[in-house]
Amino acid sequence: MRLVPIYQEPNTSKKHPQDEIWPYLLRGMVIDRPNQVWCADITYIPMRRGFLNLVAIMGWYSRKVLAWRLSNTLEADFFVDALEEALAKHRKPEIFYTDQGSQFTSADWIEVLSDAKIKISMDGKGRWIDNRMIERLWRTLKYECVYLHAFETGTEAKAGIRKWLAYYSAERPHSTHGILTPDEVHASKTEPMRMAA
Repeated sequence: MRLVPIYQEPNTSKKHPQDEIWPYLLRGMVIDRPNQVWCADITYIPMRRGFLNLVAIMGWYSRKVLAWRLSNTLEADFFVDALEEALAKHRKPEIFYTDQGSQFTSADWIEVLSDAKIKISMDGKGRWIDNRMIERLWRTLKYECVYLHAFETGTEAKAGIRKWLAYYSAERPHSTHGILTPDEVHASKTEPMRMAA
């Protein structure tokens, strides 16, 4: 017998009907360095009672989680907070890629990207495969952290997710990069090369 939840999973990818849709800029592009493309997505985090929403900003090439936020709402402000943190801590990307969710088409989100002169790229409706790097992060996070701990409170969830994301970026090698972690890959191509005298 297969067990399934009796509550409906939240739909986090609905766009607001009046929001502009941006073109898909990644078709045929070779992504071969950090800060060339960043991506963002949201997932729900099931808890013992209810769920929270988690947004993450990730470097497409390095797979490094650059910033994240956990919230009990889908208001755009917590998305924008994560974006502003990532931009403050890291060199800005050339392109920022998301799905067409209303948070990513909101005026506040678009304004931050436009003011920073970052090109905006969006996928086609329902094309999760285009954001596979961050979808893979969600799956791994849930199986290695969330499902192993039935978080009771938002504070517990935040602490557990913070610890796991630090491990993911700093200690867990990613198969795409052989034995290197996302932090190592991100630093290796963003730090200036030191030439021997």
